[in-house]
Amino acid sequence: MQNQQPVPNTLAIDIGGSGLKAAVLDAVGEMITDRVRIDTPTGAEPEAIVALLAELVHDLPEEYGRVGVGFPGMVREGIVRTAPNLGNDGWSGFPLAAALQEALGKPVRIANDADVQGLAVITGKGLEMVITLGTGFGTGLYDNGRMCPHLEIAHQPFRKGDTYDERLGEDARKKVGNKKWQKRVLRAIDNMRNLVGFDRLFIGGGNSKKLEGKLPEDVTIVDNSAGIRGAVYLWRDEPG
Repeated sequence: MQNQQPVPNTLAIDIGGSGLKAAVLDAVGEMITDRVRIDTPTGAEPEAIVALLAELVHDLPEEYGRVGVGFPGMVREGIVRTAPNLGNDGWSGFPLAAALQEALGKPVRIANDADVQGLAVITGKGLEMVITLGTGFGTGLYDNGRMCPHLEIAHQPFRKGDTYDERLGEDARKKVGNKKWQKRVLRAIDNMRNLVGFDRLFIGGGNSKKLEGKLPEDVTIVDNSAGIRGAVYLWRDEPG
């Protein structure tokens, strides 16, 4: 019998519209370092963000053998397709996985940040969905634990010609107040239920804690640390 190789620690990076966050995770996705964070510079070039991330994680005390990244947009095969909340058109077509791998010297896997968050909280049974409430509105969909292709629902029409992002993002919440914003969130939940027929919906993101009162029985609010912890599951097909 071959001996299984020990599972390496994972550097988890969460690229957000307002903050860049990172921590080192053990084999089961628990943080073994404190989370480090800096503000995301508005409109920065992709190369500048990569350099900032390398600087951010430089002094983390634990070694890691691989990197998992959540990104606020659509990413395929490590290449950015969209980055609507980072304020720079230069992200389109940027080879982020390759750039981070060169900067950090470790293999890198990247997925949409809502998709990554969901990997840390789903049960793996049935059709499960995640929405994230923060700078914008993110979604992830999972079929019996398998992450489905990412859909940019955030930029589809929601109400009165505005998209989900425009009606449910942080700027909208500040403008209309929590009470009206929460009514919009509940309407969006109904829309998602009608669109995909989920068995369970999880709500994460920094603004999830601003939801008050009783939510539908098939809806659960999850801790925002899932955005970091989910990075380890991007490597779950690796041996160990």
